[in-house]
Amino acid sequence: MTSLGRSALDWLVARDSTDDPPWLYGGRAGIALGLLEGYLALGDERYAAAALSHARALPSTEAPDYSLYFGLTGVAFALHEIGSRLNDPALSAASRQTLDRVRAAFDGERWGILFELLGGNAGIAVAALQMGDPDLAVLAATPYLRRAEPTVAGVTWQHRTGAEARLHHISHGTLGITYALASVGHSLDRPDFVDLALAGAADVISRDEAGPSGFLVRHSDPQHRPTVIEPYSYGWCHGPAGDAQVFRLLASVTGDPSWNTLVSRCWHTVTHSGLPQRLRPGFWDNSGRCCGTAGVLALACDLGDLDFGRVLVDDLRARARVEASGACWSNYEHRVTPSDLPPEPGWAMGNAGIARELLRYDRLVTGGPQDYYVTWPGQLPLAAP
Repeated sequence: MTSLGRSALDWLVARDSTDDPPWLYGGRAGIALGLLEGYLALGDERYAAAALSHARALPSTEAPDYSLYFGLTGVAFALHEIGSRLNDPALSAASRQTLDRVRAAFDGERWGILFELLGGNAGIAVAALQMGDPDLAVLAATPYLRRAEPTVAGVTWQHRTGAEARLHHISHGTLGITYALASVGHSLDRPDFVDLALAGAADVISRDEAGPSGFLVRHSDPQHRPTVIEPYSYGWCHGPAGDAQVFRLLASVTGDPSWNTLVSRCWHTVTHSGLPQRLRPGFWDNSGRCCGTAGVLALACDLGDLDFGRVLVDDLRARARVEASGACWSNYEHRVTPSDLPPEPGWAMGNAGIARELLRYDRLVTGGPQDYYVTWPGQLPLAAP
């Protein structure tokens, strides 16, 4: 699969990136990290040069907020990783300055209306922890102690100011906050954080509708934006492919093997759902890392299920649009015409995230290094934390 992963990176190198936004989710920060992964995996200096070019443009651009996936924390993380891996002291200094801006913007409770992993405190906490700033990690995580809402089975949180629905999964919901609390609590010897993480997980587990062999929880209660969002998903962001990553972390943090049973149940549901087939409009229309095939491939590789991984890789290969400059992917939106969306470069929905997973799968099937070269915040390495 290296040829397809390399082709995806080549497409990133060749495209005009002038108007790319800075953020990690779909912009320069995520693209730069994808290219860095490609360089460390393949040794192609073109990818290192492109990663540096993207990174050097980041300090001069203004992110819309302070979060990990949509704002300055993600910018700081990209600068940190590229500066240290490619020996650029100026980028490392810019990372520290950017993180200082994030710290200064804290209002005592949060950084904006979002209060979860992608756009709020939880993402800032895990990124600060990975960048060696435990004080900021604790600062970001502590408000969850005050804002936890007791439920019959555990606790939950309001994912954004004024929200009626309570979201459950890793990207915007309870399990993303659980991931951050467990990570920070385990690393910094804060049992109160770990205990609260376990209470958050207990709430989500109580909502399972697919047991005892599977695991499937609704997107939200009451359903958030019911005319737009399906009640059940299967990918990383709002489904069992992401839930399993949180349960993997809790298995490592607690030493309790029952969490691995939940991981297996999540995987059973994913592999029996019908994906990557597109069974009906809206069921499975994304190849990307956040809510599509590449995100499920990440879990397949984590669990060592290379047979199902092959199914996913074959689907990505079949859906690749091969251009003169390289391979790219068009996601599908059945509610608009034309339904084939323009290819995206970024981590969440585009080449940077897809290439990263293809390169890793290839290493696994050929007996190479099993883990990523660049570990993202909120993503558990195969080695226990």
